[in-house]
Amino acid sequence: MSSLRMAGITGDWLAALKPEFSKDYYKNLYEFVKAEYASRPIYPRSEDIFNALHLTPLGKVKVVILGQDPYHGDGQAHGLAFSVPPHVETPPSLQNIYKELQDDLSLYIPNNGYLVKWAKQGVLLLNTVLTVRAHEAFSHQAKGWERFTDAIIETVNKSSRPVVFMLWGRPAQLKSSMLDNPKHLILKAPHPSPLSAYRGFFGCKHFSKANEFLESNGLEPIDWQIENI
Repeated sequence: MSSLRMAGITGDWLAALKPEFSKDYYKNLYEFVKAEYASRPIYPRSEDIFNALHLTPLGKVKVVILGQDPYHGDGQAHGLAFSVPPHVETPPSLQNIYKELQDDLSLYIPNNGYLVKWAKQGVLLLNTVLTVRAHEAFSHQAKGWERFTDAIIETVNKSSRPVVFMLWGRPAQLKSSMLDNPKHLILKAPHPSPLSAYRGFFGCKHFSKANEFLESNGLEPIDWQIENI
């Protein structure tokens, strides 16, 4: 569980988030999560909790996509919102993201849901809660993770680089009150879940809008095509 301590976060994220580690809420969160991992199956693996930060350094963030909870099924969560490891079936919300990408940018739908390619290009795939009990959705809500990931969002909001925030669904959209930097682009749509995608996620064209914004600011667009494996 040392990964939950500062050692788990490095580089420019560590400098930005260091004040959080000495706050009471984080100490309580650390003790709670440590006890949870010691007593029952928790996802993702402890060494994967901060993968979104490891793969997307603060200074490289171009796009933020917010999720809620890690996947709680066996072998699904690996520290990136919406992503699953190779050879794990693509979950329904990600299938709908791929359908929108196909419609928006004429991309093919890949045979996997491994989104590391996005993360390495500057797409911060951030869940607002970073751990979960196996097969118990939302079981680690209101334990302190939300405050910590708010600090991450606030840190990106302060960035002098233009960033695109994709806020899908009401919980993500509640974060828009924190986003007051006029340099950034805020895109809102219903969640890609099968329960809500037809209410306006399909047809939102967030991916082409993000690339147009990045290019208009002199930044490389994201190559959104996830390849087959």
